[in-house]
Amino acid sequence: MDTITSQLLQALKARGATEIFGIPGDFALPLFREIERDGRLPLRTLSHEPGVGFAADGAARARGGLGVAAVTYGAGAFNLVNTVAGAFAERVPLVVLSGAPAAHEAGSGLLLHHQVKSLDSQWRLFEEVTAARARLDDPERAPAEIARVLDVALQQSRPVYLEIPRDCPALPCGPVPAFQPKAWDAERAAACADELLARLRAAKDPLLVVGVEVRRFGLEARVAELARRLALPVVTTFMGRGLLVGQGVPLAGTYLGLAGDPDLSARVEGSDALLLLGAIVSDTNFAVSAKRIDFRHAIHAYDDAVHMGHAVYPGLPLAALVEALLARLDPQAQKPVAPPPAPPRYPRDLAWDEQPVQPQDVAAALNDLMAEQGPMPLASDVGDCLFTAMEVGPASLIAPGYYATMGYGVPAGLGLQAATGERPIILVGDGAFQMTGWELGNARRLGLDPIVIVFNNGGWEMLRTFMPEGGFHDLGQWDFAHMAAGMGGEGQVVRTRSELAAALAHAVARRGSFQLLDVRLAPGQLSPTLARFVKAVKRLSMPVAASA
Repeated sequence: MDTITSQLLQALKARGATEIFGIPGDFALPLFREIERDGRLPLRTLSHEPGVGFAADGAARARGGLGVAAVTYGAGAFNLVNTVAGAFAERVPLVVLSGAPAAHEAGSGLLLHHQVKSLDSQWRLFEEVTAARARLDDPERAPAEIARVLDVALQQSRPVYLEIPRDCPALPCGPVPAFQPKAWDAERAAACADELLARLRAAKDPLLVVGVEVRRFGLEARVAELARRLALPVVTTFMGRGLLVGQGVPLAGTYLGLAGDPDLSARVEGSDALLLLGAIVSDTNFAVSAKRIDFRHAIHAYDDAVHMGHAVYPGLPLAALVEALLARLDPQAQKPVAPPPAPPRYPRDLAWDEQPVQPQDVAAALNDLMAEQGPMPLASDVGDCLFTAMEVGPASLIAPGYYATMGYGVPAGLGLQAATGERPIILVGDGAFQMTGWELGNARRLGLDPIVIVFNNGGWEMLRTFMPEGGFHDLGQWDFAHMAAGMGGEGQVVRTRSELAAALAHAVARRGSFQLLDVRLAPGQLSPTLARFVKAVKRLSMPVAASA
Protein backbone atom coordinates (compact mmCIF):
# COMPACT_ATOMS: atom_id res chain seq x y z
CA MET A 1 0.00 0.00 0.00
CA ASP A 2 1.31 3.44 -0.92
CA THR A 3 1.43 5.84 2.00
CA ILE A 4 2.07 9.54 2.41
CA THR A 5 5.67 8.69 3.31
CA SER A 6 6.29 6.31 0.41
CA GLN A 7 4.82 8.75 -2.10
CA LEU A 8 6.84 11.60 -0.59
CA LEU A 9 10.04 9.55 -0.86
CA GLN A 10 9.30 8.65 -4.46
CA ALA A 11 8.71 12.31 -5.31
CA LEU A 12 11.94 13.35 -3.56
CA LYS A 13 13.94 10.72 -5.41
CA ALA A 14 12.43 11.69 -8.76
CA ARG A 15 13.55 15.28 -8.09
CA GLY A 16 17.17 14.39 -7.42
CA ALA A 17 17.36 13.53 -3.71
CA THR A 18 19.66 10.61 -2.96
CA GLU A 19 19.51 10.45 0.84
CA ILE A 20 17.90 12.03 3.90
CA PHE A 21 19.88 13.52 6.77
CA GLY A 22 18.08 13.61 10.08
CA ILE A 23 17.79 13.39 13.85
CA PRO A 24 14.76 11.58 15.32
CA GLY A 25 12.46 12.89 18.01
CA ASP A 26 9.16 11.68 19.41
CA PHE A 27 6.92 13.67 17.05
CA ALA A 28 9.00 12.41 14.10
CA LEU A 29 9.40 8.76 15.12
CA PRO A 30 6.55 7.43 12.94
CA LEU A 31 7.97 9.32 9.96
CA PHE A 32 11.48 7.93 10.56
CA ARG A 33 10.07 4.41 10.93
CA GLU A 34 8.28 4.69 7.58
CA ILE A 35 11.37 6.15 5.87
CA GLU A 36 13.48 3.26 7.13
CA ARG A 37 10.87 0.64 6.22
CA ASP A 38 10.54 2.00 2.70
CA GLY A 39 14.29 2.09 2.05
CA ARG A 40 13.96 4.18 -1.09
CA LEU A 41 16.26 6.87 0.30
CA PRO A 42 18.89 5.98 2.92
CA LEU A 43 18.49 7.77 6.24
CA ARG A 44 21.77 9.29 7.49
CA THR A 45 21.50 10.35 11.12
CA LEU A 46 23.91 12.91 12.58
CA SER A 47 24.38 14.41 16.04
CA HIS A 48 22.88 17.90 15.99
CA GLU A 49 20.30 19.60 13.78
CA PRO A 50 22.64 22.32 12.42
CA GLY A 51 24.88 19.54 11.10
CA VAL A 52 21.86 17.83 9.54
CA GLY A 53 20.92 21.02 7.70
CA PHE A 54 24.45 21.77 6.53
CA ALA A 55 24.94 18.18 5.32
CA ALA A 56 21.70 18.27 3.32
CA ASP A 57 22.65 21.69 1.95
CA GLY A 58 26.11 20.43 0.93
CA ALA A 59 24.60 17.38 -0.76
CA ALA A 60 22.26 19.55 -2.83
CA ARG A 61 25.03 21.97 -3.85
CA ALA A 62 27.42 19.18 -4.81
CA ARG A 63 25.19 16.92 -6.90
CA GLY A 64 22.21 19.08 -7.84
CA GLY A 65 18.61 18.19 -7.03
CA LEU A 66 17.01 18.36 -3.62
CA GLY A 67 18.72 18.12 -0.26
CA VAL A 68 16.56 16.70 2.53
CA ALA A 69 16.70 17.31 6.29
CA ALA A 70 14.29 15.49 8.63
CA VAL A 71 13.72 16.65 12.22
CA THR A 72 11.20 16.59 15.02
CA TYR A 73 8.78 19.33 16.00
CA GLY A 74 9.90 22.33 18.04
CA ALA A 75 13.27 21.60 19.62
CA GLY A 76 14.52 19.90 16.46
CA ALA A 77 13.10 22.23 13.83
CA PHE A 78 14.06 25.42 15.66
CA ASN A 79 17.64 24.13 15.80
CA LEU A 80 17.53 23.96 12.00
CA VAL A 81 16.40 27.53 11.31
CA ASN A 82 19.86 29.04 10.76
CA THR A 83 20.84 26.45 8.17
CA VAL A 84 17.55 26.95 6.31
CA ALA A 85 18.07 30.71 6.36
CA GLY A 86 21.49 30.21 4.79
CA ALA A 87 20.02 27.95 2.12
CA PHE A 88 17.40 30.59 1.32
CA ALA A 89 20.01 33.35 1.05
CA GLU A 90 22.29 31.26 -1.16
CA ARG A 91 19.63 29.63 -3.35
CA VAL A 92 19.80 25.98 -2.21
CA PRO A 93 16.76 23.66 -2.73
CA LEU A 94 16.68 22.24 0.79
CA VAL A 95 13.57 20.30 1.86
CA VAL A 96 12.71 20.33 5.56
CA LEU A 97 10.60 17.40 6.77
CA SER A 98 9.30 18.03 10.27
CA GLY A 99 7.21 15.87 12.53
CA ALA A 100 4.31 17.56 14.33
CA PRO A 101 1.64 16.84 16.94
CA ALA A 102 -1.31 14.71 15.84
CA ALA A 103 -4.73 16.28 15.48
CA HIS A 104 -6.05 14.76 18.73
CA GLU A 105 -3.01 16.10 20.61
CA ALA A 106 -3.45 19.58 19.17
CA GLY A 107 -7.07 19.57 20.38
CA SER A 108 -6.37 18.24 23.86
CA GLY A 109 -6.30 21.66 25.51
CA LEU A 110 -2.90 20.89 27.04
CA LEU A 111 0.32 22.71 26.31
CA LEU A 112 2.46 20.21 24.39
CA HIS A 113 6.17 19.73 24.98
CA HIS A 114 8.33 21.56 22.39
CA GLN A 115 5.49 24.07 21.94
CA VAL A 116 6.57 27.72 22.06
CA LYS A 117 3.93 30.45 21.79
CA SER A 118 1.34 28.46 19.88
CA LEU A 119 1.26 25.18 18.00
CA ASP A 120 1.70 27.15 14.80
CA SER A 121 4.75 29.17 15.94
CA GLN A 122 7.04 26.83 14.03
CA TRP A 123 4.91 27.07 10.89
CA ARG A 124 5.00 30.87 10.98
CA LEU A 125 8.73 31.01 11.64
CA PHE A 126 9.54 28.76 8.67
CA GLU A 127 7.33 30.91 6.46
CA GLU A 128 10.04 33.58 6.74
CA VAL A 129 12.92 31.35 5.55
CA THR A 130 11.26 29.09 2.96
CA ALA A 131 9.64 29.57 -0.43
CA ALA A 132 6.68 27.19 0.07
CA ARG A 133 5.08 25.17 2.85
CA ALA A 134 2.48 22.44 3.29
CA ARG A 135 1.02 20.37 6.13
CA LEU A 136 0.49 16.78 5.04
CA ASP A 137 -2.53 15.94 7.19
CA ASP A 138 -5.02 15.12 4.43
CA PRO A 139 -4.34 12.03 2.25
CA GLU A 140 -6.60 13.35 -0.50
CA ARG A 141 -4.71 16.63 -0.84
CA ALA A 142 -1.25 15.29 -0.01
CA PRO A 143 -0.13 14.31 -3.57
CA ALA A 144 -0.87 17.74 -5.02
CA GLU A 145 0.65 19.52 -2.01
CA ILE A 146 3.84 17.46 -2.15
CA ALA A 147 4.23 18.20 -5.86
CA ARG A 148 3.51 21.90 -5.41
CA VAL A 149 6.05 22.40 -2.64
CA LEU A 150 8.83 20.26 -4.11
CA ASP A 151 8.40 21.87 -7.52
CA VAL A 152 8.83 25.32 -5.98
CA ALA A 153 12.08 24.11 -4.38
CA LEU A 154 13.46 23.15 -7.79
CA GLN A 155 11.92 25.98 -9.79
CA GLN A 156 13.20 28.68 -7.42
CA SER A 157 16.18 26.77 -5.98
CA ARG A 158 15.15 27.71 -2.46
CA PRO A 159 14.24 25.78 0.70
CA VAL A 160 10.73 24.51 1.41
CA TYR A 161 8.96 23.06 4.43
CA LEU A 162 6.73 20.00 4.82
CA GLU A 163 5.08 19.26 8.16
CA ILE A 164 3.83 15.71 8.81
CA PRO A 165 1.73 15.16 11.96
CA ARG A 166 2.77 11.97 13.70
CA ASP A 167 -0.51 10.18 13.01
CA CYS A 168 -0.17 10.69 9.23
CA PRO A 169 3.04 9.09 7.82
CA ALA A 170 1.40 5.68 7.23
CA LEU A 171 -1.93 6.97 5.86
CA PRO A 172 -2.77 5.72 2.34
CA CYS A 173 -1.90 8.14 -0.45
CA GLY A 174 -2.18 8.35 -4.22
CA PRO A 175 0.71 9.06 -6.63
CA VAL A 176 2.40 12.45 -6.62
CA PRO A 177 2.35 14.29 -9.98
CA ALA A 178 5.65 14.48 -11.86
CA PHE A 179 7.84 17.57 -11.70
CA GLN A 180 6.61 20.48 -13.80
CA PRO A 181 9.44 22.66 -15.12
CA LYS A 182 8.89 26.38 -15.03
CA ALA A 183 7.33 27.74 -18.22
CA TRP A 184 8.42 30.96 -19.89
CA ASP A 185 7.37 33.27 -22.72
CA ALA A 186 9.44 32.27 -25.77
CA GLU A 187 8.89 35.63 -27.48
CA ARG A 188 10.12 37.51 -24.42
CA ALA A 189 13.20 35.26 -24.23
CA ALA A 190 13.89 35.87 -27.93
CA ALA A 191 13.56 39.64 -27.60
CA CYS A 192 15.82 39.67 -24.55
CA ALA A 193 18.47 37.54 -26.26
CA ASP A 194 18.46 39.79 -29.35
CA GLU A 195 18.92 42.95 -27.26
CA LEU A 196 21.61 41.32 -25.14
CA LEU A 197 23.63 40.14 -28.14
CA ALA A 198 23.36 43.58 -29.73
CA ARG A 199 24.82 45.13 -26.58
CA LEU A 200 27.68 42.62 -26.49
CA ARG A 201 28.53 43.18 -30.17
CA ALA A 202 28.60 46.95 -29.67
CA ALA A 203 30.88 46.70 -26.64
CA LYS A 204 34.63 47.15 -26.65
CA ASP A 205 35.40 44.89 -23.73
CA PRO A 206 32.54 42.52 -22.85
CA LEU A 207 33.06 40.02 -20.04
CA LEU A 208 31.10 37.05 -18.68
CA VAL A 209 30.75 36.71 -14.88
CA VAL A 210 29.12 33.53 -13.58
CA GLY A 211 27.41 33.09 -10.21
CA VAL A 212 25.72 30.44 -8.12
CA GLU A 213 22.48 30.10 -10.11
CA VAL A 214 24.50 28.53 -12.93
CA ARG A 215 25.21 25.59 -10.62
CA ARG A 216 21.88 25.57 -8.83
CA PHE A 217 19.91 25.16 -12.05
CA GLY A 218 22.29 22.63 -13.61
CA LEU A 219 23.47 24.98 -16.37
CA GLU A 220 27.26 24.68 -16.18
CA ALA A 221 27.67 22.72 -19.43
CA ARG A 222 25.29 25.05 -21.31
CA VAL A 223 26.95 28.19 -19.94
CA ALA A 224 30.36 26.79 -20.88
CA GLU A 225 29.07 26.26 -24.42
CA LEU A 226 27.73 29.82 -24.41
CA ALA A 227 31.12 31.16 -23.35
CA ARG A 228 32.78 29.30 -26.22
CA ARG A 229 30.32 30.63 -28.79
CA LEU A 230 30.56 34.18 -27.47
CA ALA A 231 34.35 33.90 -27.12
CA LEU A 232 34.20 35.89 -23.88
CA PRO A 233 36.61 35.70 -20.95
CA VAL A 234 34.92 33.98 -18.01
CA VAL A 235 35.20 35.16 -14.41
CA THR A 236 33.51 33.73 -11.31
CA THR A 237 32.20 35.67 -8.35
CA PHE A 238 33.51 34.96 -4.85
CA MET A 239 30.41 32.85 -4.20
CA GLY A 240 30.71 31.21 -7.61
CA ARG A 241 34.27 29.96 -7.10
CA GLY A 242 34.47 26.39 -8.41
CA LEU A 243 31.95 26.91 -11.23
CA LEU A 244 32.69 25.50 -14.72
CA VAL A 245 35.60 23.41 -13.46
CA GLY A 246 36.17 20.60 -15.95
CA GLN A 247 33.95 22.21 -18.59
CA GLY A 248 36.79 22.99 -21.00
CA VAL A 249 36.57 26.76 -20.59
CA PRO A 250 39.68 28.66 -19.46
CA LEU A 251 38.68 30.60 -16.37
CA ALA A 252 40.14 34.06 -16.01
CA GLY A 253 39.90 33.86 -12.23
CA THR A 254 37.63 35.03 -9.43
CA TYR A 255 36.61 38.64 -9.03
CA LEU A 256 37.58 39.83 -5.55
CA GLY A 257 37.89 43.57 -6.11
CA LEU A 258 40.70 45.09 -4.08
CA ALA A 259 41.35 41.68 -2.50
CA GLY A 260 42.07 39.99 -5.82
CA ASP A 261 44.25 40.27 -8.88
CA PRO A 262 44.49 43.99 -9.79
CA ASP A 263 44.45 43.40 -13.56
CA LEU A 264 41.42 41.13 -13.40
CA SER A 265 39.57 43.50 -11.05
CA ALA A 266 40.27 46.45 -13.35
CA ARG A 267 39.02 44.42 -16.31
CA VAL A 268 35.75 43.59 -14.56
CA GLU A 269 35.17 47.08 -13.21
CA GLY A 270 36.02 48.69 -16.55
CA SER A 271 33.97 46.40 -18.78
CA ASP A 272 31.41 48.22 -20.90
CA ALA A 273 29.24 45.10 -21.18
CA LEU A 274 29.47 43.05 -18.01
CA LEU A 275 27.25 39.98 -18.45
CA LEU A 276 26.40 38.57 -15.03
CA LEU A 277 24.70 35.18 -15.19
CA GLY A 278 23.19 33.96 -11.93
CA ALA A 279 25.30 36.21 -9.69
CA ILE A 280 24.01 37.46 -6.35
CA VAL A 281 24.71 41.19 -6.10
CA SER A 282 25.89 41.04 -2.48
CA ASP A 283 28.56 42.72 -0.40
CA THR A 284 30.77 39.63 -0.36
CA ASN A 285 30.74 39.54 -4.16
CA PHE A 286 31.06 43.24 -4.99
CA ALA A 287 31.52 45.53 -1.95
CA VAL A 288 35.32 45.65 -2.07
CA SER A 289 35.51 47.02 -5.60
CA ALA A 290 38.19 49.63 -6.20
CA LYS A 291 35.76 51.25 -8.62
CA ARG A 292 32.13 50.54 -7.86
CA ILE A 293 30.45 48.69 -10.68
CA ASP A 294 27.56 50.63 -12.19
CA PHE A 295 24.98 47.89 -12.44
CA ARG A 296 22.74 50.16 -14.49
CA HIS A 297 25.11 49.51 -17.40
CA ALA A 298 25.63 45.84 -16.67
CA ILE A 299 23.51 42.96 -17.95
CA HIS A 300 22.28 41.01 -14.95
CA ALA A 301 20.31 37.75 -15.20
CA TYR A 302 19.20 36.58 -11.77
CA ASP A 303 16.08 35.41 -9.93
CA ASP A 304 13.94 34.98 -13.05
CA ALA A 305 14.58 38.44 -14.46
CA VAL A 306 17.09 40.07 -16.80
CA HIS A 307 18.10 43.69 -16.20
CA MET A 308 19.82 45.67 -18.96
CA GLY A 309 20.19 49.26 -17.92
CA HIS A 310 16.65 50.57 -17.51
CA ALA A 311 15.13 47.64 -19.43
CA VAL A 312 13.81 44.72 -17.43
CA TYR A 313 12.60 41.36 -18.73
CA PRO A 314 10.63 39.79 -15.83
CA GLY A 315 9.55 36.17 -15.65
CA LEU A 316 12.59 34.95 -17.55
CA PRO A 317 14.49 32.06 -15.91
CA LEU A 318 18.23 31.83 -16.44
CA ALA A 319 17.81 28.59 -18.40
CA ALA A 320 15.44 30.33 -20.83
CA LEU A 321 17.92 33.12 -21.48
CA VAL A 322 20.85 30.74 -21.98
CA GLU A 323 18.91 28.59 -24.45
CA ALA A 324 17.66 31.63 -26.38
CA LEU A 325 21.22 32.92 -26.68
CA LEU A 326 22.57 29.55 -27.82
CA ALA A 327 19.83 29.32 -30.46
CA ARG A 328 21.16 32.54 -32.00
CA LEU A 329 24.85 31.64 -31.98
CA ASP A 330 26.37 29.36 -34.60
CA PRO A 331 28.00 26.34 -32.91
CA GLN A 332 30.45 26.14 -35.83
CA ALA A 333 31.63 29.67 -35.22
CA GLN A 334 33.37 28.93 -31.94
CA LYS A 335 36.51 30.91 -31.29
CA PRO A 336 39.08 30.54 -28.53
CA VAL A 337 37.91 32.27 -25.36
CA ALA A 338 40.04 35.36 -24.86
CA PRO A 339 41.79 35.31 -21.46
CA PRO A 340 42.64 38.45 -19.47
CA PRO A 341 46.15 39.95 -19.85
CA ALA A 342 47.62 37.35 -17.49
CA PRO A 343 46.16 33.97 -16.49
CA PRO A 344 45.58 33.40 -12.77
CA ARG A 345 48.61 32.24 -10.79
CA TYR A 346 48.31 30.04 -7.73
CA PRO A 347 50.97 29.19 -5.13
CA ARG A 348 52.86 25.98 -5.90
CA ASP A 349 56.00 24.05 -4.98
CA LEU A 350 55.73 23.99 -1.20
CA ALA A 351 59.18 23.91 0.39
CA TRP A 352 59.75 20.86 2.57
CA ASP A 353 61.53 22.78 5.33
CA GLU A 354 61.13 23.54 9.00
CA GLN A 355 59.58 26.99 8.58
CA PRO A 356 56.31 27.49 10.49
CA VAL A 357 53.20 26.85 8.42
CA GLN A 358 51.27 29.86 7.11
CA PRO A 359 47.84 29.82 5.42
CA GLN A 360 49.30 30.26 1.93
CA ASP A 361 51.37 27.10 2.54
CA VAL A 362 48.12 25.15 2.83
CA ALA A 363 47.07 26.48 -0.57
CA ALA A 364 50.46 25.58 -2.08
CA ALA A 365 50.30 22.07 -0.63
CA LEU A 366 46.82 21.53 -2.05
CA ASN A 367 47.85 22.84 -5.46
CA ASP A 368 50.84 20.50 -5.48
CA LEU A 369 48.60 17.59 -4.51
CA MET A 370 46.00 18.30 -7.20
CA ALA A 371 48.65 18.85 -9.86
CA GLU A 372 49.91 15.34 -9.12
CA GLN A 373 46.70 13.43 -8.42
CA GLY A 374 43.94 15.50 -10.03
CA PRO A 375 41.29 17.82 -8.56
CA MET A 376 39.49 16.97 -5.34
CA PRO A 377 36.31 18.76 -4.26
CA LEU A 378 36.60 21.31 -1.47
CA ALA A 379 34.11 22.10 1.28
CA SER A 380 35.01 25.20 3.25
CA ASP A 381 33.77 27.02 6.28
CA VAL A 382 33.96 30.82 6.53
CA GLY A 383 37.02 32.71 7.71
CA ASP A 384 40.57 32.53 6.46
CA CYS A 385 40.05 28.93 5.36
CA LEU A 386 37.66 30.22 2.67
CA PHE A 387 40.03 32.97 1.57
CA THR A 388 42.79 30.37 1.39
CA ALA A 389 40.51 28.33 -0.88
CA MET A 390 40.59 31.29 -3.29
CA GLU A 391 44.32 30.57 -3.71
CA VAL A 392 43.71 26.94 -4.68
CA GLY A 393 43.59 26.33 -8.43
CA PRO A 394 40.41 25.24 -10.25
CA ALA A 395 38.50 22.76 -8.09
CA SER A 396 34.87 22.27 -7.16
CA LEU A 397 34.02 24.24 -4.01
CA ILE A 398 31.01 24.54 -1.72
CA ALA A 399 30.98 27.23 0.97
CA PRO A 400 28.60 29.76 2.56
CA GLY A 401 30.27 32.70 0.82
CA TYR A 402 27.35 35.12 1.19
CA TYR A 403 25.37 34.13 4.29
CA ALA A 404 28.73 33.43 6.01
CA THR A 405 27.46 31.17 8.78
CA MET A 406 30.08 29.37 10.83
CA GLY A 407 29.97 25.61 11.26
CA TYR A 408 29.16 24.80 7.64
CA GLY A 409 32.36 23.10 6.46
CA VAL A 410 32.53 19.73 8.22
CA PRO A 411 28.88 18.60 7.89
CA ALA A 412 28.66 20.02 4.35
CA GLY A 413 31.73 17.98 3.43
CA LEU A 414 30.07 14.86 4.83
CA GLY A 415 26.97 15.66 2.78
CA LEU A 416 29.10 16.15 -0.32
CA GLN A 417 30.74 12.74 0.00
CA ALA A 418 27.50 10.97 0.90
CA ALA A 419 25.75 12.41 -2.15
CA THR A 420 28.53 12.13 -4.76
CA GLY A 421 30.91 9.45 -3.53
CA GLU A 422 33.81 11.86 -4.04
CA ARG A 423 36.30 12.22 -1.20
CA PRO A 424 36.40 15.89 -0.18
CA ILE A 425 39.00 18.08 1.43
CA ILE A 426 37.36 20.12 4.18
CA LEU A 427 38.86 23.47 5.21
CA VAL A 428 37.69 24.75 8.59
CA GLY A 429 38.84 27.13 11.31
CA ASP A 430 39.15 26.09 14.92
CA GLY A 431 36.17 28.24 15.96
CA ALA A 432 33.87 26.66 13.38
CA PHE A 433 35.21 23.19 14.19
CA GLN A 434 34.20 23.68 17.81
CA MET A 435 30.63 24.19 16.58
CA THR A 436 30.06 21.24 14.26
CA GLY A 437 33.36 19.39 13.84
CA TRP A 438 32.10 16.65 16.12
CA GLU A 439 29.88 15.38 13.32
CA LEU A 440 33.05 13.61 12.14
CA GLY A 441 32.27 11.05 14.81
CA ASN A 442 29.53 9.78 12.48
CA ALA A 443 31.81 9.45 9.44
CA ARG A 444 32.92 5.84 9.91
CA ARG A 445 29.35 4.66 10.57
CA LEU A 446 28.23 6.38 7.37
CA GLY A 447 31.16 5.05 5.31
CA LEU A 448 32.75 8.47 4.83
CA ASP A 449 36.43 9.42 5.03
CA PRO A 450 37.03 13.11 4.29
CA ILE A 451 40.35 14.87 4.73
CA VAL A 452 39.93 17.72 7.21
CA ILE A 453 42.38 20.61 7.53
CA VAL A 454 41.82 22.67 10.69
CA PHE A 455 43.27 26.20 10.70
CA ASN A 456 44.08 26.18 14.41
CA ASN A 457 45.23 29.59 15.60
CA GLY A 458 43.50 29.68 18.98
CA GLY A 459 40.95 32.32 18.09
CA TRP A 460 38.42 33.86 15.75
CA GLU A 461 41.25 35.38 13.76
CA MET A 462 39.26 36.91 10.92
CA LEU A 463 37.06 38.77 13.40
CA ARG A 464 40.14 39.90 15.30
CA THR A 465 41.47 41.56 12.16
CA PHE A 466 38.46 43.89 12.07
CA MET A 467 38.57 44.75 15.81
CA PRO A 468 41.90 43.76 17.39
CA GLU A 469 41.09 45.00 20.89
CA GLY A 470 39.38 42.72 23.38
CA GLY A 471 39.93 39.18 24.54
CA PHE A 472 36.63 37.82 23.24
CA HIS A 473 38.36 36.55 20.08
CA ASP A 474 40.44 34.04 22.06
CA LEU A 475 39.56 30.34 22.00
CA GLY A 476 42.58 28.81 23.67
CA GLN A 477 44.60 25.94 22.23
CA TRP A 478 42.51 22.85 21.54
CA ASP A 479 44.30 19.63 20.60
CA PHE A 480 42.04 18.50 17.75
CA ALA A 481 44.55 15.98 16.42
CA HIS A 482 44.40 13.85 19.54
CA MET A 483 40.61 14.04 19.66
CA ALA A 484 40.35 12.44 16.21
CA ALA A 485 41.05 8.88 17.41
CA GLY A 486 38.16 9.04 19.84
CA MET A 487 35.83 9.90 16.95
CA GLY A 488 37.05 7.05 14.76
CA GLY A 489 39.60 8.93 12.65
CA GLU A 490 43.29 9.74 12.55
CA GLY A 491 44.80 13.07 13.51
CA GLN A 492 48.18 14.69 12.96
CA VAL A 493 49.61 17.89 14.42
CA VAL A 494 51.22 20.07 11.75
CA ARG A 495 53.57 22.91 12.69
CA THR A 496 56.07 23.11 9.82
CA ARG A 497 55.87 23.05 6.03
CA SER A 498 57.60 19.68 5.83
CA GLU A 499 55.11 18.26 8.34
CA LEU A 500 52.25 19.68 6.27
CA ALA A 501 53.46 18.03 3.06
CA ALA A 502 54.06 14.69 4.78
CA ALA A 503 50.74 14.75 6.65
CA LEU A 504 48.76 15.57 3.50
CA ALA A 505 50.46 12.74 1.58
CA HIS A 506 49.68 10.34 4.42
CA ALA A 507 46.05 11.48 4.59
CA VAL A 508 45.49 10.99 0.87
CA ALA A 509 46.95 7.48 1.02
CA ARG A 510 44.78 6.40 3.96
CA ARG A 511 41.20 5.36 3.21
CA GLY A 512 38.37 4.14 5.41
CA SER A 513 38.52 6.72 8.17
CA PHE A 514 38.60 10.50 8.26
CA GLN A 515 42.00 12.17 8.34
CA LEU A 516 42.44 15.35 10.37
CA LEU A 517 45.36 17.74 9.95
CA ASP A 518 45.55 20.01 13.01
CA VAL A 519 47.53 22.87 11.46
CA ARG A 520 48.93 25.09 14.21
CA LEU A 521 49.10 28.67 12.96
CA ALA A 522 50.57 31.60 14.82
CA PRO A 523 47.97 34.21 15.82
CA GLY A 524 47.90 37.06 13.32
CA GLN A 525 48.94 34.96 10.35
CA LEU A 526 46.57 35.60 7.42
CA SER A 527 46.38 34.38 3.87
CA PRO A 528 47.39 37.05 1.34
CA THR A 529 43.83 37.17 0.01
CA LEU A 530 42.29 37.76 3.44
CA ALA A 531 44.92 40.38 4.26
CA ARG A 532 44.01 42.28 1.10
CA PHE A 533 40.29 41.84 1.81
CA VAL A 534 40.59 43.25 5.32
CA LYS A 535 42.67 46.16 4.08
CA ALA A 536 40.08 46.89 1.38
CA VAL A 537 37.14 46.74 3.80
CA LYS A 538 38.87 49.09 6.24
CA ARG A 539 39.78 51.47 3.44
CA LEU A 540 36.30 51.57 1.99
CA SER A 541 34.59 51.88 5.38
CA MET A 542 36.71 54.83 6.57
CA PRO A 543 34.62 58.00 7.00
CA VAL A 544 35.22 60.60 4.32
CA ALA A 545 36.32 63.96 5.75
CA ALA A 546 34.04 66.84 4.91
CA SER A 547 35.55 69.31 2.45
CA ALA A 548 36.27 72.84 3.63
